[in-house]
Amino acid sequence: MAFHAKSPHHRHGSGIECAVCGTAEPDRQYHRSDEALTCEHCLLDARKQLCGLTDSHPYEEFAESLAAALDLREKETGLHSKRVASHTLILARHHFTDVATLREIYWGSLLHDIGKIGVPDAILLKPDRLTAEEWHVMQRHPEQGSRILAKMPFFSLAAQIVLCHEERFDGSGYPRGLSGDAIPLAARLFAVIDTLDAMTFDRPYRKALPFDAAKAEILRMSGSQFDPLAVETFLREEEILREMTALDFLAPGVTS
Repeated sequence: MAFHAKSPHHRHGSGIECAVCGTAEPDRQYHRSDEALTCEHCLLDARKQLCGLTDSHPYEEFAESLAAALDLREKETGLHSKRVASHTLILARHHFTDVATLREIYWGSLLHDIGKIGVPDAILLKPDRLTAEEWHVMQRHPEQGSRILAKMPFFSLAAQIVLCHEERFDGSGYPRGLSGDAIPLAARLFAVIDTLDAMTFDRPYRKALPFDAAKAEILRMSGSQFDPLAVETFLREEEILREMTALDFLAPGVTS
């Protein structure tokens, strides 16, 4: 199967449809397994179901819609926020068994960048390196996002993930310079998945890297940027995470 570079400008022709929902939307990313195509929407819903999120929840639909709007503003590839949230769940299921807790972890991961609503486009979408003043504005987004969610009691754990998603295990992150176990475990798990996604999907400043290159970098940063426990859990789910990074827009003329 021929994939083009991971960019939404590549489109596929007729004759392609998701084996689960039957959609043939050209703007969706797809994954092929066992000679069948699965669209990104269905693949991510299957990840949620695998982790016990099998029922519909009105807050969840709202959060997913809001996350999609945030992705659109930042010109993210595919369903970035839902993708990192669904795969954070894949790691979290090794450490949390309560479905209500897993659901909040999903919400927090989904809305990790909600605070960027307060970041001006001139800074958020700037193609060049940020100035010190601009970087200071950008670094406020975890606290801004946490304040938005903290007003809703059912988003309390989610608010903690939003607040801590830019912290690093060695204390070099922001906004509070937390380290080790002071960072909520869910946020430590999210950090690994978010970095994997950032490296393996196109960004304005860099083309996507292969999974193995991203894996090597994550292993290198274990104990500094990442919690070794989170990296260990990442390795346990390598097969599923490889499937995540194989999502792509299909080349013209490819059929299922």
